[in-house]
Amino acid sequence: MINPKEAHIKPLPMPDADSEAYWRGIREGKLLLQHCKQCGHVQFYQQAICRACGSEHLEHRPASGRGTVHSFSVVYRAPGPAFKHDTPYAVLLVELAEGPRMISSFVGDDPLVVTFDMPVELVCEPVGDTGVVLPRFRAAR
Repeated sequence: MINPKEAHIKPLPMPDADSEAYWRGIREGKLLLQHCKQCGHVQFYQQAICRACGSEHLEHRPASGRGTVHSFSVVYRAPGPAFKHDTPYAVLLVELAEGPRMISSFVGDDPLVVTFDMPVELVCEPVGDTGVVLPRFRAAR
């Protein structure tokens, strides 16, 4: 449960051993996907093993940062006080050019312009002075 005194603070990612390389890449402006050296499977979100074959032989490779909107939802009612000033905003399920899908949010335009199959591109957006950078997507140029 959220402490009422902290309800206005947005949660930030907490990298772990599996995701540290991913978050370091985002801070450097790169979307890193895991590639299995054994079977070739490409996966997102980072894990210690390949979800396709169970191999531990994974490597991070930069992705293009391009994809299409597979699904989306425009949020009009904030899920809590921390998001009150962000509404309306669009939450996206992006199918990356490399195959995996990832959930993110839409930036740069009115969220009402989002459509299915819309081409989008990665934007690495710093969160204030926290040192955290989040992967977001905008309409592809």
